[in-house]
Amino acid sequence: MNGIEAGLSLGANLGDPLATLRAARDAITAIPEVSLLASAPLYETDPVNVPDEFATLRFINTILIVGTSLDAHKLFAQLQKVELALGRKRTLRQNTPRVIDIDLVYYNGQTIRSGGLVIPHPRWTKRRFVLQPLTDVRGYLVLPGHDRRVRDILAALPAGQDVNKIRAEW
Repeated sequence: MNGIEAGLSLGANLGDPLATLRAARDAITAIPEVSLLASAPLYETDPVNVPDEFATLRFINTILIVGTSLDAHKLFAQLQKVELALGRKRTLRQNTPRVIDIDLVYYNGQTIRSGGLVIPHPRWTKRRFVLQPLTDVRGYLVLPGHDRRVRDILAALPAGQDVNKIRAEW
């Protein structure tokens, strides 16, 4: 029933991020036709490309691997509903703090560019806060458009963004 694997990146830095991430995980796994396959540890991370006034608001990030029978667009729509239910406010200003952010990083080894959906996520290879937890649960993956495993892309990143494991089980 849930034979398609998808990788989701979750992040939060407003309110109680740990409680919000737990609520997001619970809401995602409550979506009909979605099941949790793996959950990465939680990492505290520096914000990336944020306005100066938000530079000290560190994120808590993780990766969830889910199985689903939903097509990518329907899954994406459900993830956006979860964000809204948890208080996500979309603004025109980019890279601002948020209660929750859920990105669809990959979907069943497919490349998708339609209906506002870009898979694999266009910036996943540049984001240590995505690569580190993804390496923990699916380091062997080679995503479309790349010839290296996730763990090898992480190893090749230049020094920079601080990513600290804070909790293995959550």
